[in-house]
Amino acid sequence: MFFFVIFILQIAFMTLTLFPIRLFFAAFMMLLAWPFAFIASMGSDEQELEKPLSWWRKIVDILLKAIMRMMWLAGGFHWINVKGRRALPAEAAILTVAPHSSYFDAIPVTMTFASIVMKAESKDIPVWGTLIKYIRPVFVSRSDQDSRRKTVEEIKRRAQSDGKWPQIMIFPEGTCTNRSCLITFKPGAFIPGVPVQPVVLRYPNKLDTITWTWQGPGAFEILWLTLCQFHNSVEIEFLPVYIPSEEERKNPVLYANNVRRVMAEALGVPVTDYTFEDCQLALAEGQLRLPSDTCLLEFAKLVRSLGLKPETLEDDLDKYAASAMKMKKEKVDLKEFSAYLEFPVSQTLESMFALFDENENGVIDIREFVIALSVVCKPSKTLETIQLAFQLYQSEGGTVTEEDLAHILKTAMGVSQIDVTHLFRAVDEEEKGKITYDDFYTFAVLHPHFAEEYLYADQMGAESGLKSSSLSAPNGICTDFSPDSAGDRRRPLQKKLN
Repeated sequence: MFFFVIFILQIAFMTLTLFPIRLFFAAFMMLLAWPFAFIASMGSDEQELEKPLSWWRKIVDILLKAIMRMMWLAGGFHWINVKGRRALPAEAAILTVAPHSSYFDAIPVTMTFASIVMKAESKDIPVWGTLIKYIRPVFVSRSDQDSRRKTVEEIKRRAQSDGKWPQIMIFPEGTCTNRSCLITFKPGAFIPGVPVQPVVLRYPNKLDTITWTWQGPGAFEILWLTLCQFHNSVEIEFLPVYIPSEEERKNPVLYANNVRRVMAEALGVPVTDYTFEDCQLALAEGQLRLPSDTCLLEFAKLVRSLGLKPETLEDDLDKYAASAMKMKKEKVDLKEFSAYLEFPVSQTLESMFALFDENENGVIDIREFVIALSVVCKPSKTLETIQLAFQLYQSEGGTVTEEDLAHILKTAMGVSQIDVTHLFRAVDEEEKGKITYDDFYTFAVLHPHFAEEYLYADQMGAESGLKSSSLSAPNGICTDFSPDSAGDRRRPLQKKLN
């Protein structure tokens, strides 16, 4: 309590004194860097970029690095502890940086001026866009459906240029975490099959104001709290260059996993098989938050392993939903499930089937698969999933019973049991014993937090262990990604129903 009071007093004092000065000075340094970056970027064609820097561009490079260092100094990063030796571009064309936990991870970018992978829209941002273009990034276009392939090809082309291009700095986790573990690395940095240099980041501060994830303080609040600290520490360690084996060159996923293991050992943290997409699913801002014991994260992993592509998932969902509505029976066996999905029977398909085989009698309700796929496909669009579920479960009169609603919601949340009695009674105001989707929609609009009020509250402390993922977690990422549960993925599959 005493520490908390001191912290509040410090923040109040710094907000009125040092914070505005630091913010102004940092903004001034960025504006000061703009004309240098603009001049140095003028007339730079691709052939010139592959040549060594001319004498005047070297001077601009030194000036810009000095200006950026002054900007971080203004933010309280009085000294930056660098360990190890940064490899030359000819030794390692790619720098893989982890863990990625904040926009302050830009510090090593401004120190090295290595190229990064950025959204194409970033180059149009005033001032910042000019600074970004100076470091010759690999731009990714959201409007180009073929952007992912082109990005990988460009990374591969630069990485195999024998040091002609600047090094590329990549954060292979693809999202911010709270640094408690390393999530699955995306394979993009490892597809070229060239040596990479792992770089690990540490922020050894007594108070963590740095971490910026989906849960926890917002971007400006992080900036405010960090600038209100007397001093902020950061450590950047360049690990030895990792030279891939022939097997790793042929298998980017294996290469990525092995590099991640080396980096995790250097950091002293565990690894987990959760991915960026799992983070999106677990922390989606829908009206139904996935509980900590959900099996939908495992389902999402199986969906990817099966070969269903993210860019076509919504079309696949429409196809499977239409097919499910036309089926004369809801229960199917493994062979029928294989024919329904148009995928051959495999270990992955059998694992997916097992998730829905509630009674272990060799048959599943195909409607539950469609609902689960809808959640994975559109995690933030709760009502769209529920509307689809109503269409699958409703009678000829367009209504569902309390039992139907229980099936819908426990499938949508990926849990074994759920009590929907209070919610159903609240929706069924006329006590008909059945409700329509319009009834549910009207209720959800009037009670946007219906899950917290009628579902999570009923389950807290229950044997099912169901709890809201919105419960507070240390500065961000949900409890599913903590080191304590990092080994859960080695356990046998948890069925949706016991």
